[in-house]
Amino acid sequence: MIAEDSALLREGLRALLVDEGVTVDAAVGDADELLALLGRRPAPDVVLLDVRMPPTHTDEGIRAAIEVRRRFPGVGVLVLSQYVEAEPTRDLVTSHGAGVGYLLKDRVMRVSELLDALRRVEAGDFVVDPEVVRQLFADTPRADPLSRLTEREHDVLRLMAEGRTNAGIAAALHLSLSAVEKHGNAIFTKLGLDAAGGYSRRVLAVLHYLQG
Repeated sequence: MIAEDSALLREGLRALLVDEGVTVDAAVGDADELLALLGRRPAPDVVLLDVRMPPTHTDEGIRAAIEVRRRFPGVGVLVLSQYVEAEPTRDLVTSHGAGVGYLLKDRVMRVSELLDALRRVEAGDFVVDPEVVRQLFADTPRADPLSRLTEREHDVLRLMAEGRTNAGIAAALHLSLSAVEKHGNAIFTKLGLDAAGGYSRRVLAVLHYLQG
């Protein structure tokens, strides 16, 4: 499903995706209509939506994305926007659920980039433009927490950022699964990521890596 208030862009996205073999179940112009449709129809694999939509054109889209994550955790969410609303975006990208992505419209140079992001979100991956990460942390000065990691922990975190599972990391680094889990826990501790914080520590660790 697509939610985009600009009729030209909405219909352009629909036509482009259909031409590429993507089934578009619905294309709507506001967040309320999107949420209503999700409650009435079989859930799509991915929702593609903008941040600023009616009625106030501020953060209705990102708030709807968070609501989709809460009510339909099996639905992937891909935000395609010109804007980054810092606080709700942090809530979105660190929430639990299916794949999540955030791309900036003016930095998507090729159709293949959008299609790849959709496929990765559908597969459960985390796809966030590095510029979005930069803006999320721009107003939060801090010492570089990555400097506290060992070389092996850096290797583990780099492979996490590539979307690999613990088993995949173990195979790539020729480590046991338990060793990878121990390195992961050490990374979370050194980055100050609390298991009781209500967020995905793995995603937060990847955000730190992308920022660095």
